[in-house]
Amino acid sequence: MPSTNTGAAGSEPDDPGRRYDATPYLPARGGLPAHRRAAAGCRGCPLHREATQTVFGAGTSSARTVFVGEQPGDQEDRRGEPFVGPAGRLLRKAMAEAGLAEDQAYFTNAVKHFKFTVAAGGRRRIHKAPNLREMTACRPWLYAELRLVAPEVIVVLGATAAKALLGPSFRVTKERGAPVGSEHGTAVATVHPSAILRSDDRAAAYAGLVTDLRTVAGLLA
Repeated sequence: MPSTNTGAAGSEPDDPGRRYDATPYLPARGGLPAHRRAAAGCRGCPLHREATQTVFGAGTSSARTVFVGEQPGDQEDRRGEPFVGPAGRLLRKAMAEAGLAEDQAYFTNAVKHFKFTVAAGGRRRIHKAPNLREMTACRPWLYAELRLVAPEVIVVLGATAAKALLGPSFRVTKERGAPVGSEHGTAVATVHPSAILRSDDRAAAYAGLVTDLRTVAGLLA
């Protein structure tokens, strides 16, 4: 059964010498359904303690594009599906405008559990960025998804996903919108749609996302 804890993620003392790793939880065989079932019981890092549930990727196993974000948000954590909150709705709007078909896409995150702190009053959960150890621990799930889907293009959304897939030196602000090679195939980095929702100039930020996604559509043409 999923956890229903409501405390602040990462509130338990951390052991800086411990190596977090999800590898032991991956199934020895099987496709995306088998991996999704196995991920539900992942205890590879402490984030599972406070999250409601694992949020595995969703979409077709024959997707031409895989969209990789940072981690589930509050709504994703509650519903168990990626990109179902405001950022996900904005992403789908931009995809449609850029000519990318949602039914040919697979959506996932670099980290599969929601990391958060609790606001004063103890009700609202506020996103907290995953650290390198948590990203590294969860990477086997992401790599397995990419291997199983084998997309033509990977769309990297934001800095955390870029670090997970393209290395710590990659800078989305400098290299966005251009195809780059990775060990998993061609990738195009762009901003995470949640950054657009926080932007002072939302229209310009959104237009930039659409432009980057049109580059992806051109690669698929």
